[in-house]
Amino acid sequence: MEEKKYIIPQQHQIQKKDRNQLHQHRSLLLWFTGLSGSGKSTLANLLEQKLHQEAVHTYILDGDNVRAGLNKDLGFGTEDRQENIRRIGEVAKLMVDAGVLVLSAFISPFESDRQLVRELLPEGDFVEIFVDCPLEICEQRDVKGLYAKARAGLIPNFTGIDSPFEAPKTPEIHLKTNEQDLEDSVNILYNFLKTRLKLS
Repeated sequence: MEEKKYIIPQQHQIQKKDRNQLHQHRSLLLWFTGLSGSGKSTLANLLEQKLHQEAVHTYILDGDNVRAGLNKDLGFGTEDRQENIRRIGEVAKLMVDAGVLVLSAFISPFESDRQLVRELLPEGDFVEIFVDCPLEICEQRDVKGLYAKARAGLIPNFTGIDSPFEAPKTPEIHLKTNEQDLEDSVNILYNFLKTRLKLS
């Protein structure tokens, strides 16, 4: 578009490093990806509580919450799913720049979309967390009843049923929530972050 050449981002005096210094910790994006029912939101919530006790400035971006507001105009077809993740990535990028540790819990089934978000941030600021759980276990949990509706044909393009999930090949953290209990998984995340959050 012709108008785009007139967009000139402003350079402000206060930078991300200054906000990190104010908060006394680095800001990062933790990207929880996995099937519905794998435990993404539960883990993000428990980890945030643990970090909050140590005065880490955090915020959770969760799939349903974002779709209820910012992305309420999007459906669940491939293009809308890609746009959903693109917008979330841009919002998360701003929040990381603001000095916040962002915990993002989205199915985000496509490798290309997750890579796009990774490339939005400086190297090391994107931490991919694969919350790995077999489909049959996720279906047994089915807290929201979504798998049953998908099996009945009421929810089209449902990940794991009639839409694929592309598992991360080299995530920074790989959790198997059908084998590990919640406390162990949270401790793995917390111990990984302890050194990452320190200011250089």
